[in-house]
Amino acid sequence: MSENIDFTVARLQQQVPAAETRIDDALIAVASLMTSVVAARRDTPGVDAVQGHATIQRLAKVQTALVGASGDVLRVHGDLVGIARESAGLDLHECPSLAAAGRHAVAATS
Repeated sequence: MSENIDFTVARLQQQVPAAETRIDDALIAVASLMTSVVAARRDTPGVDAVQGHATIQRLAKVQTALVGASGDVLRVHGDLVGIARESAGLDLHECPSLAAAGRHAVAATS
């Protein structure tokens, strides 16, 4: 495998999981915000259930969008695994890090 492909694989091995983690972090942050907004509406004297409802709906839309983004990034991850198998000849079962570990083991035994 050329150094260029090795570099690309190494970069993607870092960036894809980082993107997945950041989306999860954003989802957790929005869920926490949702909890705080609903609790504040409930616990603030003089605020009825109708007040803040539009804000809660917007936060729900954000959560839905983040769940969708998470699924899309997971599909991208799978697509990249397929591309690596086809174009780089990597034997990937779950993700590029497994192939890299296997490739180094083969190189060590050669």
